[in-house]
Amino acid sequence: MRVLGVDPGLTRCGVGVVEGVAGRPLTMIGVGVVRTPADAELGHRLVAIERGIEEWLDEHRPEFVAVERVFSQHNVRTVMGTAQASAVAMLCAARRGIPVALHTPSEVKAAVTGSGRADKAQVGAMVTRLLRLAEPPRPADAADALALAICHIWRAPAHNRLQQAVAQHASALKGRTR
Repeated sequence: MRVLGVDPGLTRCGVGVVEGVAGRPLTMIGVGVVRTPADAELGHRLVAIERGIEEWLDEHRPEFVAVERVFSQHNVRTVMGTAQASAVAMLCAARRGIPVALHTPSEVKAAVTGSGRADKAQVGAMVTRLLRLAEPPRPADAADALALAICHIWRAPAHNRLQQAVAQHASALKGRTR
């Protein structure tokens, strides 16, 4: 399974591609950051993020895209920018028919470090270890994107079984109403 992880942000949008399956060693395919100037007009920044993500999708051909779920922060302006960048990533994937999964920051931290309250340094250290890298990816947005991809690879089998069970249940209910 090849997953593009996206840590959304207007100034720095982390992107990372990981390949593998749960229970086996994972491989980093690529990691980086799509950057936009803070003083640029919002529309231009979103277009730049779209172009950057499209380039990653073209180059790496992921089967899934995992995006950090936007959560409420105290700074509304930061949340809005994060949500807008997140929407661009989801749109790029949806346009190509690539399934998108959203993972909360605490879900990603728990999957990668064992603690939903881990700090950025702990996440970076575990990403480095899990992907057998010489050093942690920089900036932290890049490491977070890889952590999102790892989280999705590890959680996808359980998530897929849950979706199948829900679909079977819905199908069984429909069969009873006919």
